[in-house]
Amino acid sequence: MSTQIFVNLPVKNLNQSIEFFTQLGFEFNPQFTDETTTTCMIVSENIFVMLLTNEKFKTFTPKEICDATKSTEVLVCLSFDSREQVDEMVRKAVAAGGT
Repeated sequence: MSTQIFVNLPVKNLNQSIEFFTQLGFEFNPQFTDETTTTCMIVSENIFVMLLTNEKFKTFTPKEICDATKSTEVLVCLSFDSREQVDEMVRKAVAAGGT
């Protein structure tokens, strides 16, 4: 079995986050989704991003959740085969409300 990576990220609005990432072309695994607090975004065969509401995320750590508008929470990088694919992903992110 290959090692799988699950990145866990807190989100303020789960439905809005699902809609945003859907517009970027990502799909979600319903096996790890409960529609109210958690969803599992598929990045690749072995990499997933668990989007958790702040309330659900807090059940995993006693530490404060970072305010990503004021502090850097995480840097995520995706690889693409061409500059055009990078530009297209950025275009989709901006169109979906990314800043």
